[in-house]
Formats: sequence, structure tokens, C-alpha cells
Amino acid sequence: MRLTTDNTFKKLIVIGDRILIRPARPNERTESGLYLPPGVQEREKVQQGYVIKTGPGYAIPMPVDDEPWKAADDKVKYIPLQAREGDLAIFLLSGATEVLYENEKYYIVPQSAILMLEREEDI
Repeated sequence: MRLTTDNTFKKLIVIGDRILIRPARPNERTESGLYLPPGVQEREKVQQGYVIKTGPGYAIPMPVDDEPWKAADDKVKYIPLQAREGDLAIFLLSGATEVLYENEKYYIVPQSAILMLEREEDI
């Protein structure tokens, strides 16, 4: 299943190292056959879902410059996240925040709560 960001999600801005994930149905699995065993799904400590949108990443601290001749550079720089839109993410539910958006359930998850990603890429 290939997901694309439609107009609904363009107005959402995900902050920092967080990722917006649409949970997969319990019986849903990928073409390669990756799925969670029923025992894990029932306990709900680990979930899977598709990455809908990602934040910019980890902010890099700006160095302190006291040199007036240098041009002011107020642009924040980020270390990008590993997750990309359309990836299947296996994540810890304890680190996730459940939200409802347009009557659908999503999770906002920090990158540190993601255990594994599956990406459909041509090699």
C-alpha cells in the first residue's frame, strides 16, 4: 500500500522529531509479509502503522557569535529523521500520543519510540 499526502494533511505541521502515523488494522500486513503476531497486538505494547507526515528533525544549536561584521543567520538547521512518508513503522505505544483528526485515529510518535521501519524502495 503506497500512501501519499493529500490536501487534508498539507495544513498539518509536525514539530521537531515527531512523526504522524496512521495505525494499521490488526490483520493488515505488507507485501513482504511483515506483520505483528496476535499476542503482541492484543497486549498493544507495540503497534504498527504508516508514516503520514514527519517533523523537520532534531534542531542543531546555533553557535554564539559576537562578531558584528558577520551576517545574521537566523535560519534553524535540523538533523533529518530516518522515517519517510509511506514507511511502515513498528513503534512502542508507551511513547505515542493518540489523537483524533477528522474522525480518524492517528498517533504522534517521537522517533525514539520507533523500533523499525519498512520502506518500499527500488534497489
